[in-house]
Amino acid sequence: MGGRELEEGGRGAGGGDKKGEKEGEGGWGGKGREIEAQQRVTHAAEKRPQDLYEEIKYLKERIKSLEKGKKTYPEVKFLTYKDRKRILISGGAGFVGSHLVDRLMMEGHEVTVVDNFFTGRKRNVEHWLGHENFELINHDIVNPLFIEVDQIYHLASPASPPNYMYNPVKTIKTNTIGTNNMLGLAKRVRGRLLLASTSEVYGDPEIHPQPETYWGHVNPIGPRACYDEGKRVAETMCYAYAKQDAVQVRVARIFNTFGPRMHMNDGRVVSNFILQALQDEPITVYGEGTQTRSFQYVSDLVEGLIKLMNSNYSQPVNLGNPDEHTILDFAKIINGLVGGKSKIVHKPAMTDDPRKRKPDIKVAKSQLRWQPKVSMMSGINKTIEYFRGELHRSRHSERNFHFPDP
Repeated sequence: MGGRELEEGGRGAGGGDKKGEKEGEGGWGGKGREIEAQQRVTHAAEKRPQDLYEEIKYLKERIKSLEKGKKTYPEVKFLTYKDRKRILISGGAGFVGSHLVDRLMMEGHEVTVVDNFFTGRKRNVEHWLGHENFELINHDIVNPLFIEVDQIYHLASPASPPNYMYNPVKTIKTNTIGTNNMLGLAKRVRGRLLLASTSEVYGDPEIHPQPETYWGHVNPIGPRACYDEGKRVAETMCYAYAKQDAVQVRVARIFNTFGPRMHMNDGRVVSNFILQALQDEPITVYGEGTQTRSFQYVSDLVEGLIKLMNSNYSQPVNLGNPDEHTILDFAKIINGLVGGKSKIVHKPAMTDDPRKRKPDIKVAKSQLRWQPKVSMMSGINKTIEYFRGELHRSRHSERNFHFPDP
C-alpha cells in the first residue's frame, strides 16, 4: 500500500512534472512570441529612416510630376464683395464673348458663360475652366434660365451671314424668345442687361455715316432679314421692358469687328480675305468691291461694351471704327500684309448687301468717353498671325492660344 502510494505519488509527481512542463512550454511560447514581436519592432525601427526617406523621395517626385500638369491661370485682380459683380454672358464662348470674358475675369468679377455652341467654341474659354470665378453652362437661351446675377451681357446670336442664314428660324428665335428670356431674368433679379445689337439694323442705309437717330432701310423679307429684323425686335423688346417693368437696359449697335478667335470659315470679309491670302487662293470680292465697311479691333469693342454697361446712358450707342475702306481696297491691304500671291476675283454681288457702312460715334465719344485705339493695320497683323497659327495646327495639343491681355 505504501508502494502503491509511492507509485501514485511518483506518477503524481511525474504527472505534476508534465503539467509543469506544459505550463512551462506555454509560458515560454508566450515569451517567445513577445520577444519575436520586439525583434520585429526593433528591425522595423532600424529600417524606418531609410523607408521614410524613400517614401518622401517618391512623394516629392509625384508632386513634381503633378505640378507639371497643374493648370495655371492668369493673375486676376482681387475685388471685395462690394465691388465684385456676378456677370452672365450669353454667347460667351463666341468670338466677341470670349474676349469680354477675358477682360471681366482679369478685372476680378465672377463670370458665368451660357452658350449652346452653335457658333461658339469651348476652346475659346478653356483657359478659365476650373477657376473659382468662372462657370460655363451648356444651355440654349431659347429655354428659360434661372440664375442669380447682377449684370447680363446678351451676345447670343449667330452674327455672320452664312451662320444666321443657315437656320433663319433659329436666328429669329434666339433674338426674340432668347432676348425675352434674358430680359425676364434681368427683371427677376433686378439686374442690368446690355443687348449686343448690330449695325445691320440700319440695313442698306440712305444716310452716311449712320447716327443712332437713323431708323434704317431694311428689307423685312430678304435673306438677311432673320438677323436684321431679329435685332430690331430685340431692341424694341428691351425698351418695352424698360418702360413697363423698369428693367435697366443698354443697347450697343456693333459695327464690323475682327480679331483672334474668329471662325476660319464664318464667311466674314476679314476671315475670308486672310484665309484665302494665306493659302494663296484667289481673294473673292462680291460685286465691284466699291461697297464700304468700317472695321474695329475686338479689344476696342470690349472696352466700349464695358463702358456702356457701367454708364448712365440708356439709349442705343454705335460702337465701331469710322475708318472707312472699300472692300476692294481692304482685299489689297490684306494681300499685301500677308505677302501672298493671291489674285483678286469678282463674283456676283450678294442680295441686300449694304453699299455703305460707317458709324457716327459722336454719342460714344460724348457719353462714354470712348473711341477706337487700335489701328486697323495693327489689328489685322495680330489677326493674320492668329490665322497662320490655326492653319499650322495638326494636333489637338497645338493650342494656338490667344492669351488675354494683362
